[in-house]
Amino acid sequence: MNQRNNHRLILFPLPFQGHINPMLQLGRILYARGFSITILHTNFNAPDPSSHPHFTFRSIGDSFDRSEATPSDIPGLLLLLNTRCASPFEERLQEMMSSPGSDSVPVTCLISDSLFSFACDVAERLKVRALVLPAGGATSFYVYTILPVLKEKGYFTIDGSQSEEAVTEFPPLLVRDIPAIKLQKPEMALQLFDNMIRVIKSSAGVIFNTFEELEHPALTSVREVLLVPDFVIGPFHKCCMTSSSSSLLAEDRSCISWLDEQPIKSVIYVSFGSAVVLSESEILEIALGLADSEQPFLWVVRPRLVCDPEWLQKSPSHFLEALERRGKTVKWAPQMEVLAHPAVGAFWTHSGWNSTLESISEGVPMLCTPRFSDQGVNARYVSDVWRVGVHLNGGLKREYRKGEELRERASVLKEKASACLRPGGSSYRGLDGLVNHILRFHSENRSSVLEGSFNPL
Repeated sequence: MNQRNNHRLILFPLPFQGHINPMLQLGRILYARGFSITILHTNFNAPDPSSHPHFTFRSIGDSFDRSEATPSDIPGLLLLLNTRCASPFEERLQEMMSSPGSDSVPVTCLISDSLFSFACDVAERLKVRALVLPAGGATSFYVYTILPVLKEKGYFTIDGSQSEEAVTEFPPLLVRDIPAIKLQKPEMALQLFDNMIRVIKSSAGVIFNTFEELEHPALTSVREVLLVPDFVIGPFHKCCMTSSSSSLLAEDRSCISWLDEQPIKSVIYVSFGSAVVLSESEILEIALGLADSEQPFLWVVRPRLVCDPEWLQKSPSHFLEALERRGKTVKWAPQMEVLAHPAVGAFWTHSGWNSTLESISEGVPMLCTPRFSDQGVNARYVSDVWRVGVHLNGGLKREYRKGEELRERASVLKEKASACLRPGGSSYRGLDGLVNHILRFHSENRSSVLEGSFNPL
């Protein structure tokens, strides 16, 4: 292992595609700045070490089983992960600290996913500084901090007929956009968000995958709440342009050669991420929408996206004809490469944060169909604040915006996303600040050992 600058960082991602991606991207960014990187991971949804030969990978040896991963109960799944992973994580981290073996580079700090509620406490007991990475944006994170207020105001008890009403405490959100409100167990989700905020407040700092020019108002509010050092260094994927993939599914690259044959900005790219499950009626509605669009389309239909595995055979002939003439489906796509392709003119998305940020970074307007968690907040900001897309849910009457206006606004944000990463840009400065912050840990750790004390901040 290349000892680099003689500082090793341990990164601990939550074992889901939308969380693994930004954590491994962050690892590549920090590796480029001279740090040695160890990925500590669960056996469940383990990343592929061969895709990142410059990292060291260590499993925590958890007993979590895939059969326990119920897609419809995300809060329950996350709480179960926290219960099952806490002890194995502590044992593995203790082992790595006391007997580093081939990982002889000293551990400088831990960077943990914000939804692991135990990692920072374990790190403090083992005298390791801990930073935290939320997988979402700053705006959705700030909404998490005010959920108790929204609950107190009664938003979680109103019926479905009021879902299109405005959240007066946080415009432009509608009631249906509030995270956790559509889940089967909202109280459990509120507990998870509360734990996440507590974890970050007690950490040595928080890293955000966003950029100041996109979310400055939310970042200002978040700073007032957290009162810990923050480092805004996104978009991560634009910082670390590399051929390495962190996908848990095999990417079908035939879609790139298919895109090469399509006219510029003609293709609707459709992907609803790694966790969304659609009913038969929902997927048929999407199929008809694509058929009626009269545009070429690339549709990601991953395994377990559809409840009915025979949906294609039941599809209307109108859609099947459109698929044969001007459409293509794949099980998984190299999304960043697809969005950067000149043939792609729009992105129909579930509005997960990674997808949203990747689309903004490439100047691709969005059609938003959010489902759960932060997706409602992201979609509302795409349509109403950043004005780079259209919200498809709810049937609201909206001012008509020409596609060209969306593309022009998306082009402006694309340039801002690029400029922030250049020398002197906001994220460039944020990364410098993060690197210096981490490097200070080493001298502080040595001083603490000499003095017999430890301060996690």
